[in-house]
Amino acid sequence: MDKAARQRIPVILGPTASGKTALSLELAGALDAEIISADSRQIYRELDIGTAKPSKLELERVRHHFIDERWVYEPYDAGTFTEEATERIASIVQRKKRVVVVGGSTLYLQGLLKGFSVLPKGDVAIRQRLEEDLAQCGGEALYQRLLQLDPEQAATLDSTKTQRLIRSLEVIEVSGKTMSALKRKSSFSPAFDLTVFGLDLPREILYERINRRTDEMMDNGFLEEARYLFNKYQELFLRQKINAFETVGYKELFACLRGELPLDRAVTLIKQHTRNYAKRQLTFFRNQFDVEWIKAPLGKEDISLLAQEIAGSV
Repeated sequence: MDKAARQRIPVILGPTASGKTALSLELAGALDAEIISADSRQIYRELDIGTAKPSKLELERVRHHFIDERWVYEPYDAGTFTEEATERIASIVQRKKRVVVVGGSTLYLQGLLKGFSVLPKGDVAIRQRLEEDLAQCGGEALYQRLLQLDPEQAATLDSTKTQRLIRSLEVIEVSGKTMSALKRKSSFSPAFDLTVFGLDLPREILYERINRRTDEMMDNGFLEEARYLFNKYQELFLRQKINAFETVGYKELFACLRGELPLDRAVTLIKQHTRNYAKRQLTFFRNQFDVEWIKAPLGKEDISLLAQEIAGSV
């Protein structure tokens, strides 16, 4: 299909708690579109309050894809999402429907917008040594090492992202090139015309929204949701690592349920870690994507007007 004849697809991105869901719903209504969710945690069933998943009414109002499609113990990654989302978008377009992509998961968005670079194969000996370094020195030591070697990649991670830290360092040792440099060499051509809009909030307002949303989540039963999951999957926890439960919020509340943290400290850490995550998201978006930034937060009337404006441009 000639690129000029392709449907132009708006992508709404932004840090957590920036108001992406409200804008995507309004835009989908204006376009009579279906929504592709680029959120690596909302894809999991039972992770509802802690992932700020759209409400049942919102999901009924607009058809969403990649929400509640996997169980927490099912492996799922950005590469799989990219393949499945590309197929799903093509299917929606074939049905003569419009598409809106919304999300904040950096690797999911990278897969759709820029593809993934061809990276060198792993080296068992190097990886084993790096894993030993992790066990002996901790994630912070690996993070500081990467910060010296590839500050651009380090800015998208932190000391808790241990597998990505190890992979980033492994790539440097195997190839002699940084992950950032290899990503820039990608010759990927998107399958669709994707126009990217980003919500840009002043930092102090974003952080206040994050703190307030965390309190609202707790008031709405987040601890009870975490306790249910903790009890349901306790035996599975002992046999395997469940990546879905490494999500900010669940991780801290599980530590509380194990008796490792008092509840008030867990809530404080959720706020802090969510703010840190939002900062990394923004760094990634600004460094990696061509984004038309929109000043936010947006009131209801602003959202409606903006949705109409975007709908008219795509």
